[in-house]
Amino acid sequence: MNVKRFSRQSDLTAWVLLIILSLIWGSSYILIKRGLDVYTPEQVGTMRLTFAFLILLPTALKNVFRLPGNKLLVLFLIGLVGNILPYLLFSYAQTVLASSVTGILNALTPIFAMLIAVFIFKYKIRGMQIAGMLLGFSGILLLSFIDETGVLGSINIYVWLVIIATLCYAVSLNLIKAYLSDIRSVIVSAVSLLSVGPICMAYLFTTDFIHRFNTVPGSGMSMLYIAILGIVGTAFAMILYTKLIQITDAIFATTVTYMLPIVSIIWGLLDGEILYPVHYAGMLIILSGVYLINKNFNINKSKA
Repeated sequence: MNVKRFSRQSDLTAWVLLIILSLIWGSSYILIKRGLDVYTPEQVGTMRLTFAFLILLPTALKNVFRLPGNKLLVLFLIGLVGNILPYLLFSYAQTVLASSVTGILNALTPIFAMLIAVFIFKYKIRGMQIAGMLLGFSGILLLSFIDETGVLGSINIYVWLVIIATLCYAVSLNLIKAYLSDIRSVIVSAVSLLSVGPICMAYLFTTDFIHRFNTVPGSGMSMLYIAILGIVGTAFAMILYTKLIQITDAIFATTVTYMLPIVSIIWGLLDGEILYPVHYAGMLIILSGVYLINKNFNINKSKA
């Protein structure tokens, strides 16, 4: 298989998409935090998906019956693994973790993307990538043992919720690259949301979110933040991200996590969150590992 070569226009488009996604997703953690001021983690996660599902519903209904059954199955898996599970896990994690820390941990996605590409899709790996993987996991361990005062103590289970969420993202983006590169990104996003959106909406109405909206001060603003999160940070961002994966590769697409932590940290500091030197050390270790993994790795190179 020949190495895929991108045109200058494709390169420019890829970098523009990468920057826009970094700004959008780097801001999503503070929006989750504001949503949690009033609503439960389950409500934030399902409400986010409901808004995204509704905004793309016309596109989904227009295209869903044109797709073959095997594609629909993959789209359902993407909706489940790439949306429901990570969104709920991030919401639960941020009941304890600072929004800036969750943004830092999202940098683990390229490590898991590489592991899946190598062990499932049989792509080649070099010693430099193995070193990067080990370095990244050492950063995970460091952040896992930091408590809310910045002291190393017992393991923080909420960090592992984010780690599982990043693994879900990695599975999803590899599925998109492997099986859905021939489908327009807006259709991939819309139909994958159609496959899980009604479930989320149905569950949402079994909770007390309407009561909270009617009785809890600030509920309207919190819902507005979640709406922005769903429409811009989920529906619109999914379209851009799917397009980025399709025109580049799964590993390049995950380099959004280089810039994403910077945006999340800025928002966190503006919101009064405190990060300790050990947090920055963990982030630097993880990003160094991601850099080594991405430096010479091209998922479009010949399979082993």
